[in-house]
Amino acid sequence: MKIEEIHHHFLRSSRISTDTRNITNDSIFFALKGAHFNGNEFAQSALDKGAYKVIIDEEKYINDHSILVPNVLKTLQELATFHRVYLNIPIIALTGSNGKTTTKELVNVVLSKKFKTVATIGNFNNHIGVPLTLLNMNKSTELGIVEMGANHPGEIELLCAITKPDYGYITNFGKAHIEGFGSLEGVIKAKTELYQYLRATNKTVFVNDNDKNQNKNSEHIKKFTFGDKSQNCAPQLIDSSDELLLSFEGLTIQSHLIGSL
Repeated sequence: MKIEEIHHHFLRSSRISTDTRNITNDSIFFALKGAHFNGNEFAQSALDKGAYKVIIDEEKYINDHSILVPNVLKTLQELATFHRVYLNIPIIALTGSNGKTTTKELVNVVLSKKFKTVATIGNFNNHIGVPLTLLNMNKSTELGIVEMGANHPGEIELLCAITKPDYGYITNFGKAHIEGFGSLEGVIKAKTELYQYLRATNKTVFVNDNDKNQNKNSEHIKKFTFGDKSQNCAPQLIDSSDELLLSFEGLTIQSHLIGSL
């Protein structure tokens, strides 16, 4: 079955599920595999609990309500990309060594004041969580915010190919999960796969102008900078002794989050 046909079934369904404990009526169950489980074995259980369709990749589990595909995980990712293109909405991608989830939540809180947003739930930011985030968006969604995590080179590149972001932001480059990258230089190279995608597609990146690594690696990309010396957005610190007070273009911004510029 072509991905267009699976997307048609998806639009008729109530939701996507990858766990039979969370099946709802008229949902579609994706029978993912792991090191110690085979989702195909739970396809019938999903149907018994009310699933509309089950996506499987082992022929022996075929029935009238199953859709056989070569690889369930790849199909989930392809469906997410197809749906993202179908919706045609702006999407912001966030990654970095630290602060991804906090930054994503802050961005979502602010943007949801004006737009109907859908953001990554918790830290579901891997090759399964990112597709599920995209598939959680619908025609009423005006803007998507997608967190991307990585433990090894090539993961951000894959997530960008799935998500096709219009905007990107890297929080920082640090030594978190450095064992998967070999060195800080390896971390920078892996995280800046987001920059490479945005550069190749002529999209926009947000850059902390105070971070020399962000500046260095974001050359030749359309960018919007911020920081105390930025030409695009340079807020002035008023006070951070009790709570954070900033001024920007005549506005005073107050926050209980204590930080520094």
